[in-house]
Formats: sequence, structure tokens, C-alpha cells
Amino acid sequence: MVGLSSNQFRPSHFAAIYLISEGYDVIPVNPREKEILGRKCYPDLKSIPGPVEVVDIFRESAAVPAIVEEAIAVGAKVIWMQLGVINDAAAKRAREAGLEVVMDRCMKIEHARYFGGLSTAGLNTGVVTARRRVRR
Repeated sequence: MVGLSSNQFRPSHFAAIYLISEGYDVIPVNPREKEILGRKCYPDLKSIPGPVEVVDIFRESAAVPAIVEEAIAVGAKVIWMQLGVINDAAAKRAREAGLEVVMDRCMKIEHARYFGGLSTAGLNTGVVTARRRVRR
């Protein structure tokens, strides 16, 4: 997770807690941190010692092209740009290199939508469908 914050009130922190609780191996990438959520933090993708499958980006849109280049170099399979993170040129570059791309979506929200976790880790909406309620 590129741009994961140690600040518990940041969306990246909240999303990481959810993904970890769902069994994902979240690897923090933030050059300003040594450890987040009890996990060693890396300054960049190329410093991660093992394989990287999904690069979940919590950075400003202007930072995405460089992150995509690193993701390609380390053999990642997916680029996931969080809500509000949009960079069409970087998405095109990633697709051309064979990566799947998700843009302007939250992995936590999408996972919860598909796997019934909308009430998990703080989103107790009680809504598990996008269908409108029929009013009588």
C-alpha cells in the first residue's frame, strides 16, 4: 500500500486495517515511516524483498506515473488507484505493460461490497445492495 499513513484517522490506515482483517498481506510503503500497524515499512516498491501483486496507491495523482514505473519493474500484476486518484496516462502505461488497472475506487469499499463486509470495521450502514428500496 503506497502512501499508507500511520495516522489512524487517514483513509489509508482505515483501509489497511480492514484488508489485514480480511487476510490480505498489506505491505506499507512510505519513506517517512519505519513501521505501520506492526509491519515493516519500505521506502519504495523496489525495496520490498518479495513479490508484489497489487499496488494500492494512496498518493496524489501526480505521483502515480513514477509508482506505475516501479510497479512494472517489480512485476506487479495490478495497479489500484484509490478514490480521487486519477491519472489516465499512467493507467494507459500500466495496461500497455500488461497490468490490470482500477482507478478512482477504494479497495476496502469494493471488497466489502462483493464479500458482504459493509458492516465490518466501521461502515455499519446495513446496506448491502445498490438497489433502491421500494416505497409503499
